[in-house]
Amino acid sequence: MTGDKPFVSVIIPTYNRSSLLRQTVETFIAQTYPADRWELILVDNNSTDNTWSVIQAMAVREDRIRPLRELRKGAHYARNSGAMMARGSILYFTDDDMLADPALLENIVEVFDADRRVASVTGKVLPRWDTEPPAWVLKHLRNSLLSLNDLGEATIICDEDPGVFSCHQAVRREAFIEAGGFNPDTNAALFTGDNETGLNIKLRKRGYRFAYVGTAVTRHMIPQSRMTQQYLNGRMADQGFCDSYTDYRSIRPGRGRLARRIVAHSALIGVSAIKAGARRVVGDTRWRLDLARIWYHRNRAVYDARLFSDEHWRKFALRDNWLVDAVEVKQ
Repeated sequence: MTGDKPFVSVIIPTYNRSSLLRQTVETFIAQTYPADRWELILVDNNSTDNTWSVIQAMAVREDRIRPLRELRKGAHYARNSGAMMARGSILYFTDDDMLADPALLENIVEVFDADRRVASVTGKVLPRWDTEPPAWVLKHLRNSLLSLNDLGEATIICDEDPGVFSCHQAVRREAFIEAGGFNPDTNAALFTGDNETGLNIKLRKRGYRFAYVGTAVTRHMIPQSRMTQQYLNGRMADQGFCDSYTDYRSIRPGRGRLARRIVAHSALIGVSAIKAGARRVVGDTRWRLDLARIWYHRNRAVYDARLFSDEHWRKFALRDNWLVDAVEVKQ
């Protein structure tokens, strides 16, 4: 009976990607999950193109679509506001450049019944390359650097995060609210944090468990622009900010320890540069990762320097609940 299945709220934040969003939405309309047991919340994160009108037009044609505008920039704002609007006991988060397999929702929700302590579930994230990727991309970036995850076909239930990305994450709504939602993300000018990493850490601290479901498959549309050294440098730079934020929340170092970390990461900039040069000379493609680590260590030092000097920023980094502001939404 379909009434026995949990009601699922699919939440998709979007910014200036109306053409990709249409493709993503089509894959959810085609889901095998009972049509009366899920909804689709499309959150326009203050786009400057025609995204809002596209969302409104799709909502007219499909009554399961609920449009929402979040004017504050930052995907964490969009996800959290979408979650506060949601009616489902299970929240499924994805992005506007993902293509869901038809049985994704059907398969990902089953594990919640297997263990009541499971709060966060992911699955297989495969690439959908727009063009043939260079060999070095296939060798080094088929992992978290492109938000890809393939642990096989099995279902794995564990106490630690198995590699959960917000582009493919189902969460119990009650646990999501208890944890305070997603932390700030790394794609907004003023808010830089650890997003789903932070959410999963908060869930783990509350005793919740995680799962990976190999039969819950989605595909990440990867454009040519993400198969470049420039993309990798930027991705690792964002990771530097993220990791400093995460470490500060975990360790809570004093200013003396922060100063030592700034010196250490500054030194590692030079080490990475030397390794990149040496490997490039001998044709070892790992030089690309070394080069990107220059940006990683630079941003670790920059973020730690801000934590060192700015008391307000230290308080910002320690904030847990990001749902307090999420009710301030424009519909």
